[in-house]
Amino acid sequence: MRDLDLAPFWRSTIGFDRFFDLLEDSAQRSGEDNYPPYNIEKVGDDRYAISLAVAGFSPDDITITAEQNTLTVEGHKTVKEDRQMLYQGISGRSFRRTFSLADHMQVKGADFDNGLLKIALVREVPEAMKPRKIAIGQSGSNDNKQIEQKKAA
Repeated sequence: MRDLDLAPFWRSTIGFDRFFDLLEDSAQRSGEDNYPPYNIEKVGDDRYAISLAVAGFSPDDITITAEQNTLTVEGHKTVKEDRQMLYQGISGRSFRRTFSLADHMQVKGADFDNGLLKIALVREVPEAMKPRKIAIGQSGSNDNKQIEQKKAA
């Protein structure tokens, strides 16, 4: 996937710039750290949920930012010097996880429960962009009426 050549597609398509950028970006991220582990779930027709396993973090240690078509989750653990750890198996390192969102995806909220951060997403397509039915009528029967002009007196 790292040697994906998109040049033939660039030559024959128009308006797919964002899609190709996403493909190239995902190819570059393939060797990225997988911390923290996460799930992406389809909850309904236009509803999704992202769950991140962030054990050891508190809600104050996590920042969620939605900007245009990108969702960013960052965690920075506050260090408490009064503890002496003999063994630390629960990772508390800082992280930054980004998700590319499709058009019209909105972040509806986030909950923190039992070490899981759950982010709710909804696709809200504007009414103007939804498919609509066009009524079939007798076009042309009344469109060609000629309006008489009155002579100027």
